[in-house]
Amino acid sequence: QVQLVESGGGLGQAGDSLRLSCAVSGGSFRRYAMGWFRQAPGKEREFVAAISPSADNTYYADSVKGRFTISRDNAKDTVYLQMNSLKPEDTAVYYCAARWLTIATTGTDFGSWGQGTQVTVSS
Repeated sequence: QVQLVESGGGLGQAGDSLRLSCAVSGGSFRRYAMGWFRQAPGKEREFVAAISPSADNTYYADSVKGRFTISRDNAKDTVYLQMNSLKPEDTAVYYCAARWLTIATTGTDFGSWGQGTQVTVSS
């Protein structure tokens, strides 16, 4: 029902900035908490950031605090992940996810997922 499409991934160098976007279709975007997760080669999927439906609350993984910012534009049905001061360890496939009403930080709590966008950061 809810479809999510990520964009904005690409190649960057350490210290660069990238902004990921996740376009959501299917309706009721304003009622979904949104999250970003990532999975690096050979590693498990990990939580990155999450935002509540009204954007009054956000959560961040310790590894990205102070560098990444999650935001949403409810008029455009889009959630963003602004990534600054990129590090090689940020290299991963980044996934957008949606959860009905309640913010969460665990992947299994999210019911809808995008297909991911690759972010590669060189030294």
